[in-house]
Amino acid sequence: QVQLVESGGGLVQPGGSLRLSCAASGTIFSFNVMGWYRQAPGKERELVATMANDGSTSYADSVKGRFTVSRDNAKNTVSLQTNRLNAEDTAVYYCNLAHWAGSTWSHYWGQGTQVTVSS
Repeated sequence: QVQLVESGGGLVQPGGSLRLSCAASGTIFSFNVMGWYRQAPGKERELVATMANDGSTSYADSVKGRFTVSRDNAKNTVSLQTNRLNAEDTAVYYCNLAHWAGSTWSHYWGQGTQVTVSS
């Protein structure tokens, strides 16, 4: 089992920044991807940004150039630096870890942290 604990959400004004962090613990296989998804009210959960343990990244088009994902493989942590936030970024942000368990991918989720962008 894998446990994920997030921190760093909150209320921020448009144009502001927040840094989200997530720490993973438990049995984590070496080939894995950590990252962030978000879900706004009335919308489906969507990918924000992910980083594999080899350093490869994936970003949603809507956040490219504004958000940066990073991770510390030794500590099993992943962070999301969010800049130039706008109202459309308001959502619950979920940390995700996916690892290859030999024959299938296993996914784990954090409890979510609220990000609200408002003046």
